[in-house]
Amino acid sequence: MNSTPSTSSPSTSWSGQPDILIVGAGMAGLTLAAALAEQPVSVQIIDPQLPDGPERWPNSFDPRVSALTQASENMLRRLGAWPAMAAQRVAPFAHMDVWDGDGTGNIQFHAAEAGATHLGHIVENRVTTHALYERVLAASNVEVIATGLDKILENEQGGWRILLSDGRALEPTLLIGADGARSRVRDQLGFRCRTWSYGQSAIVTTVQTAQPHGDTARQVFLESGPLAFLPLREQSTSRGSCLSSIVWTLDDDQLEPVMALSEAEFCARLGQAFEQRLGPVLNTDRRFAFPLLQNHAVDYIQPGVALLGDAAHTIHPLAGQGINLGLLDAAVLAEEIQRALQYELPLDDFSILRRYQRRRKPHNLLLMSTMEGFKRLFGVDVPPLRVVRNLGMSFCNRHSLIKGQIMARAMGMEGDLPALAQPGLVADF
Repeated sequence: MNSTPSTSSPSTSWSGQPDILIVGAGMAGLTLAAALAEQPVSVQIIDPQLPDGPERWPNSFDPRVSALTQASENMLRRLGAWPAMAAQRVAPFAHMDVWDGDGTGNIQFHAAEAGATHLGHIVENRVTTHALYERVLAASNVEVIATGLDKILENEQGGWRILLSDGRALEPTLLIGADGARSRVRDQLGFRCRTWSYGQSAIVTTVQTAQPHGDTARQVFLESGPLAFLPLREQSTSRGSCLSSIVWTLDDDQLEPVMALSEAEFCARLGQAFEQRLGPVLNTDRRFAFPLLQNHAVDYIQPGVALLGDAAHTIHPLAGQGINLGLLDAAVLAEEIQRALQYELPLDDFSILRRYQRRRKPHNLLLMSTMEGFKRLFGVDVPPLRVVRNLGMSFCNRHSLIKGQIMARAMGMEGDLPALAQPGLVADF
């Protein structure tokens, strides 16, 4: 993102007190706005850094990518964002290969085993964000403002008075914190969180390998943490690509020496860690690193306020599920808001927010605890435990029922799915 607003401008010309104020124009906030498009409710989105359009993107791939599940794909199709994404570049993957770098354990998943053509898509975050942004700009009931949040105060009626960076003040009926892991909405309103550092960081970049990835997402569990190679395509329709986005988890004391390597040295070290599964790593784009934190709000809601996406929860990237949880948050909250409109309930009726939290918090906690369990299981180098985990992976690989359940979870097709995410005929529009 860039601090300069997009060349596109909102189609709406009204500017007043909104029914709903969404702080944050990231994927989760934009998904909520898109799901409320043309509903009988006024929506404003504020963010000082609005998404740039493709004309301003560099030629290289965005190092920030997401593994979008089929549930997320269904949502994005139904919201009308998918055609614009596919016109840029999306990379479907039909296979997953996961193995233990310290043993013989291996498990493989194939879309055909689930009667599907693909398990998910690897998509650059900027592609998804801009497609959603374009849909939101076309909505007559949504206004996007390129400004930031200054302060949140209580008003005389017991609601919220939002002071913006440009000097304006808004008093929405419902305030949404969709402003990411460092949420100012969450912090200013004193939401309690459970937070801890893993003592690790992740390196992300795009690499080219000697052999094509074959539309397969690969992940090896090393002693320091997982290393993932996620398949990319230069065009959505291309085949035989040798480009992958990597997420390499390292202990903090390992990070600086690896980041300081020359490109040739880094490629050699990376290829060795990946066991040369795709042959030598030939070259790499610029490397970026970010610390890994686990964070979860004790509650997602307060009177007149809801958190969603990374503002409510962040998760270890080993399963690539973070943004999928955020999109589901947005779809469920939109569903509850639409229910309030249907039954003519006030938007700040606390029963609406309680239902949102009740539907989303258990699912998010379950996935977060599962990922934490995987991290701990593979992060301990104890010979008996290594034997058990390798036997377990091999056992799961031989049993289609267990693999089917794991694939359903990885594809996002389980639990209390909102209507936008449910399977069925989903047309491009």
